[in-house]
Amino acid sequence: MSEIPTDVVISGAGPTGLLLAGELALAGVRPIVLDELPGPSAEPKANGLVGQVIRLLDLRGLYHEFGGAPGAPQPAPAFFFSGLPLSFAELADNPMAVLGIAQPKLVRLLEKWAAGLGVDIRWGHRLSALTQRDGGVDVTVAGADGNYRLDTRYLIGADGGKSFVRKNVGIEFPGYTSTDSIARMGHVWLPDELRTGDGGIEVPGFGRIPFGHNRLERGGFIFAELEPGRPLVATIEFGGEPVPEETPMTLEELRASTRRVLGVDLPMAAPHGAGPHALRRTDNQNTRQAERYREGNVFLVGDAAHVHSAMGGPGLNLGLQDAANLGWKLAAAINGWAPAGLLDTYHAERHPVGARVMMSTLAQAALFAPGPQVTAMRTLLGELLERPENTAHIARLLAGSDTRYETGDDHPLAGRMAPELTVETSDGTQRVAELLRKARPVLLTLIGDAASTDVAQGWRDRVDLVVATSIDAPVAAMLIRPDGYVAWACDDVEHSDADRLREALTRWFGAPLT
Repeated sequence: MSEIPTDVVISGAGPTGLLLAGELALAGVRPIVLDELPGPSAEPKANGLVGQVIRLLDLRGLYHEFGGAPGAPQPAPAFFFSGLPLSFAELADNPMAVLGIAQPKLVRLLEKWAAGLGVDIRWGHRLSALTQRDGGVDVTVAGADGNYRLDTRYLIGADGGKSFVRKNVGIEFPGYTSTDSIARMGHVWLPDELRTGDGGIEVPGFGRIPFGHNRLERGGFIFAELEPGRPLVATIEFGGEPVPEETPMTLEELRASTRRVLGVDLPMAAPHGAGPHALRRTDNQNTRQAERYREGNVFLVGDAAHVHSAMGGPGLNLGLQDAANLGWKLAAAINGWAPAGLLDTYHAERHPVGARVMMSTLAQAALFAPGPQVTAMRTLLGELLERPENTAHIARLLAGSDTRYETGDDHPLAGRMAPELTVETSDGTQRVAELLRKARPVLLTLIGDAASTDVAQGWRDRVDLVVATSIDAPVAAMLIRPDGYVAWACDDVEHSDADRLREALTRWFGAPLT
């Protein structure tokens, strides 16, 4: 078998792998994406996006295509933490955005976007072997017409929690497995008269059940109808008898579990329509994280790097931002201008974020467990969440906006996602998000600073200079990375700021032109 040379092979065409492929394509790199499935997965998994990832999609012009309202993403007025209600009404800076979208639809839209950028997506092609060598990876692929080999500079494991890539490069996956609970979920049909009009349901013999996670004496009950006519019902039971993994999940099993949790029958039936419809059981919930996200020229993203409970909806927020963080750095290495150590910052920046998400989901799972001690803890936490500063802390945790990368600059905005801002440019009124559509670094100057403009000329081949004005700008200038995070900012332009800018440009975008 002859080897076909390529720059990047991505194993896994789920949301994370497809977003990474698109990010690379925007930077002029055409990856090959492999997936053993015959086409985009129809399995209902996540039901929406929460947090900073929505702003990331806005940077690429995907927010509106994926169902977002016109304009900038707007913050959600409320959310939940382990079923405890969170009101954001008193928050001056609310970071929580929510976008309801079923994962199969998200995958189809990302596939269309990536393919439109020239990405080679190979459905029905399975990564079957890999061998690292100096400067690259030799990959064997099992396709419909037999096996073939790819000679790639970089291999990305976006192949899920049971990652073949992770296992074959010897990266450990330590963590915790919960064995005391069983979760069941499924799309069902419910009579219209049960709906309360505010996202909840009124169950005969039990009473009102609001939208979202509900902790009850006999377990947990979750209700969500993110798409009209497709209600999703789920239960969490603690301490029950385990069900053999090979036993198929059925609607009757979900119905019986619901009866045990609520103490009454919920009048539900099989869902209407063609689907796809969720119906699954999860026990032995894993919370695990790869010891490292890089081994030589192999990188892990998404569930291949971390798995955790879905409570709070952090999975896609975490995985898709892995992809955005890695994409521009890989492209920089391939295009020849990456500074030394740039690829190592992927693990340095994203591993702590993954650990923080696992902390959050484990805490929420503990708070959802039965028992009077947990009830007392929830009561106390509920009192604390009446204070806006505590609610703000949890909101930042859930949104991921408490993330601050170490960029080498001490400005308060450095290391954080660029603020939402409208500016006046030579091309008219634009939002900062619109300046990042091409996934290129942007130096945004807001006071006509000649010193910064002169410094930036050395990087004009890879950094876009935008001179603009704004009446509500929090800074005089910002250097924004392709993933939307600020690498450098200044409030007043002085000579020292020009020196800091030069250091930041060199640190993140390599040596200047000569």
